[in-house]
Amino acid sequence: MNEPQAMAAFAALSQETRLRVVRLLVEAGPEGMAAGAIGEALGGASTSRLSFHLTHLEHAGLIRSRREGRFIIYSAVYPALAGLVDFLMKDCCQGHPEICAPVLATLTCACDPTLTETAAASALAD
Repeated sequence: MNEPQAMAAFAALSQETRLRVVRLLVEAGPEGMAAGAIGEALGGASTSRLSFHLTHLEHAGLIRSRREGRFIIYSAVYPALAGLVDFLMKDCCQGHPEICAPVLATLTCACDPTLTETAAASALAD
């Protein structure tokens, strides 16, 4: 991720509703959520207001949408989110791994341990 991409992503995340949407979609996993369900989870955000925020996040490359019948399903773009963390932490320790250790410890995944690495990589690539 380059600096302009990171700035666009951080700008998109700097608004409360958009930050809540991304966190909600990260929790939802690769299958994502319908726009209506996102609105309900956020306390009944108006359709036009939610559409504005979803479009902003999609343009920043943090979420993507797909149509399933009558519904538009949104999901997090995990590689883009990982790219943001990488952008911030790149060359963080400069030979002193104890500096990065606390950050890396917070990034451990609490995912289903029965999910294989191949299945997880495939799910993230979708």
